[in-house]
Amino acid sequence: MTQLLLNIDPSLVDWSRAQFALTAMFHWIFVPITLGILFIIAIMETIYVKTGDPEWKRTTKFWMKLFGINFAIGVATGLILEFEFGTNLSNYSWFVGDIFGAPLAIEGIMAFFIESTFIAVMFFGWNKVSKKFHLASTWLTAIGANLSALWILVANAWMQNPVGMQFNPDTARNEMVNFWDVFLSPVAINKFLHTITSGYTLAALFVIGVSSYFLLRKRESLMAKRSIVISAVFGFISVMALIFTGHGSAVEVAKHQPMKLAAMEGLYDGGQEAELIGFGVLNPKKTVDNDEDPFLFKFGFKGMLSFLIDMDTKTYVPGINQLIEGDPENGIMSTAERMDRGDIAMDALIAYKKFKKEGNEEAAAEQLALLEANFDHFGYSYVEKPQDIVPNVPMVFYSFHIMVILGTLFVLMFLIFGWFAVKDKIETFKFSKLLYILGILGIPMAFIASQAGWIVAEVGRQPWVIQDLMTTSAGVTKISSSSVQLTFWIFAFIFTALLITEVSIMIRFIKTGPANPENEGGNK
Repeated sequence: MTQLLLNIDPSLVDWSRAQFALTAMFHWIFVPITLGILFIIAIMETIYVKTGDPEWKRTTKFWMKLFGINFAIGVATGLILEFEFGTNLSNYSWFVGDIFGAPLAIEGIMAFFIESTFIAVMFFGWNKVSKKFHLASTWLTAIGANLSALWILVANAWMQNPVGMQFNPDTARNEMVNFWDVFLSPVAINKFLHTITSGYTLAALFVIGVSSYFLLRKRESLMAKRSIVISAVFGFISVMALIFTGHGSAVEVAKHQPMKLAAMEGLYDGGQEAELIGFGVLNPKKTVDNDEDPFLFKFGFKGMLSFLIDMDTKTYVPGINQLIEGDPENGIMSTAERMDRGDIAMDALIAYKKFKKEGNEEAAAEQLALLEANFDHFGYSYVEKPQDIVPNVPMVFYSFHIMVILGTLFVLMFLIFGWFAVKDKIETFKFSKLLYILGILGIPMAFIASQAGWIVAEVGRQPWVIQDLMTTSAGVTKISSSSVQLTFWIFAFIFTALLITEVSIMIRFIKTGPANPENEGGNK
């Protein structure tokens, strides 16, 4: 193992991870509503422009107010999140800044510019521009918000599967050599589509939940029923796309992050006809070092995991044990061997720079060849022991299955609410109150599923900050752990206060309801 990490305080790594996770999870409370509700608003305004019905304008402006409250706080947490790459992960930023920084720069220059330009017209241009121009601004704001997500998710996908790059031994940095490989990698495409459709699903459930509140209170019945029809149709299409892209994401995880897949399914011993777990309870005594049964209880489908990955029940799927111990017959190298090769790569890099400085070009060339031959294992030089490449299996397993179970429930919810709303039976249904309560409960369930998805994505790839290239411990900034602890609690306080403020303002606006029709002016 390389000696580079011996002086790093383990608590610094833990607190740096905790602070980034805190910021990311708070940020993701606000983003999915923004991504989805803008399109719902744009659809509603389109209907208003087509029909001229002032009730549609009133409905549109109501949801637009709730979007505005959410958007303002989402921007604040997003800016802090990007700054944390420099403050908490400066070694990471140095190592891959030439690649990782490019999509973030594009996001700021192009997407955020579009979004911030047209959002002003969307909010303040109702009586200043034509209906069609205002409608175009609303659609462009929605597109701009999703373009922002695109570039951020491309950057995140590259961390999961680093492609389109070349390591420069002279600077010890990775440099982009093919932008399109980064932008159009299957991991990036699936991650973007899966993430935005999860946002659309959450936003649709949010609209249904708030509309259910109005129906429960016997208020704004027309607005609520119209909103449910739009969001149920939009949500059903979104959740079906979410399921499809989720499958695509799992296939990519199987190719590039097999340890994450094994953790998602609690799979310690892999093989052909790998079992897909529908539901299970993990054995808390199980570790990679003992022979305990991984499950106290499970309900699964034999061969379905293999089938879903490659449409063949005979497809081999490695488990945690195979990924640690190796399985030469199936082309899997042991972690110990990868660590040895990582040490060779790291030592070759150090020797290369030494010989290069001394002007010994022949020796430098030999070391460079050795580095290139073992670079795929470079990050394993940071791994202290083979078991360290295993993420938190219970956290990943339960998060994944909570996400899947809730996603299935959401399909049923959209079908039920859509049918009753389209048939105009949602108020006369015998158990309508229970239906309204289910709709309201859909809001927290949607947030739980959304957060669970990110836990699977980010905790599942630990200990890597860049898959197979750099561990989180190697990427952190070398500052005092106490400094990170202090800022963690400061951020926790600020973010909690912001969340409470946002929820309070939203509840107040929801209780007030949409503006009275006489206060709704028309567009010029």
